[in-house]
Amino acid sequence: MKNYKYIGLFLLSLGFVSCDVDNELEAIPAEVVANVALNTNGLDFSKYVSVGASFTAGYTDGAMFKAGQENSFPNILAKKFGTDFKQPLMNDNIGGLVFNGATVAQPRFYFDGAGPAVLPATPTTQLGAPVAGPFNNFGAPGAKSFHLTVPGYGALNPYFGRMASSPMATVMGDALAQNPTFFTLSEIGGNDVLGYALSGGSGVDQTGNFDPSTYGGSDITDPNVFAQVFNGMVTALTANGAKGVVANVPYITDLANFTTIPYNSLDPSLPALAPQIDALNAQLYGVLKGIFTAYGEPNRIDVLSKTMANPLLILDEDATDMSAQIRGALTPVLGAPTAGAFGAIFGKARQATENDLILLATLPNIATTVPGVPAPINVNGVSYPLQDQWVLTPQEQMAIKTATDAYNTTIAAVADTNPNVALVDFKGVLTEASTGIMFDKYTMTTSLVTGGLVSLDGVHLTARGYALMANKILAAMDAKFGSNFTSATDGLAKAGDYPTNYSPALR
Repeated sequence: MKNYKYIGLFLLSLGFVSCDVDNELEAIPAEVVANVALNTNGLDFSKYVSVGASFTAGYTDGAMFKAGQENSFPNILAKKFGTDFKQPLMNDNIGGLVFNGATVAQPRFYFDGAGPAVLPATPTTQLGAPVAGPFNNFGAPGAKSFHLTVPGYGALNPYFGRMASSPMATVMGDALAQNPTFFTLSEIGGNDVLGYALSGGSGVDQTGNFDPSTYGGSDITDPNVFAQVFNGMVTALTANGAKGVVANVPYITDLANFTTIPYNSLDPSLPALAPQIDALNAQLYGVLKGIFTAYGEPNRIDVLSKTMANPLLILDEDATDMSAQIRGALTPVLGAPTAGAFGAIFGKARQATENDLILLATLPNIATTVPGVPAPINVNGVSYPLQDQWVLTPQEQMAIKTATDAYNTTIAAVADTNPNVALVDFKGVLTEASTGIMFDKYTMTTSLVTGGLVSLDGVHLTARGYALMANKILAAMDAKFGSNFTSATDGLAKAGDYPTNYSPALR
């Protein structure tokens, strides 16, 4: 910035030695910003419909609530489109659901100064109470790709149940009934791997199984099933000439839910651990290390350090099963029953490495006692292996990545071959955000609480994150359809207009 006040003082000082100097400074003209009119290049937004899952619905901070829905990326887009957009709003900003006076879906998270905490309030939105439509936002939290075409899905998904046009309605059927002129089809495929990830890989990779009616809730959807459903949805949405945007699937393991808890969470200075280290090394870690080393796996277990952070003890389903070897080595010392119990517990145990991902939900379970297991081998992650549902091993991460890549191949092919469809690279956005992505004057990352992009549940976006997503969609539209949202005056959402955290006072 030019230092005009010092220039003025200099000129004024000349006035004391010469009466011929004009001491009046010319006014500095304000910078004029050219007004750029919006050019939609013929895009018809008269009936905009969004189809998707939780991101589309505006789910954030672990719940659905009014403010989050109002800051959903489809609602942000509708404002930029200048079109009416109706959503099945919840009753309050508490979030969650109640049924017969009991809370059946918990309220939203808020930041209590230390971390995410559940809002201490009772929801007012009744499970099963319908909301009058018709709607424009068909975001159904939890929906997998093939769920969107299942008749009667409202009976299985309470959020779609609130807006379903009839008991046997499908999400896609209700969306198509609105005769959309423009659509977004976003995060289709995300839940097809997210359930598996949030279960710590305890579900089944169903690749090769083409019958989704046999899938469990935590299973990975076969890529061919996904391709058939996705192609069918886009074909139906564009059948009458409607244009739209599809989003690819990010690597969900980049989200804060999987990157916040370090693999080496055992601090040797903690009062609960420090006095136990010698005993643990003598009675457990040293014993297991000796057995594993004898059978060719010396790096699987090491003794605990008194000066450095120690890795968590975990169960790895893909590890070599050493149950028999442990039982054989310990039977002479402990007797067959106790040695057999040790073998069953620690046969697939190992210490976590930097390649493992510890789920956010694991945090309150670390160092808790395991019911039914005798001391001292009953402390989660310390003397008892964290079970499968708390950790994503490299093999489980690879299953997620392989499926995600296959889904994205389908999505890219659809966008490449259909002139009415633009592709937004949400995967690239999230990858960039893992180190930092600029949104106006803010650098946003995927870090929990402080990053600004990912909400307090570690999976869904903040309102500002959804605004960034809306802008990326608008940029994709400009590139494919020749509109000018990215250069038009007020064509994009502004970061400062959207919060990263909601106040606990908001009810």
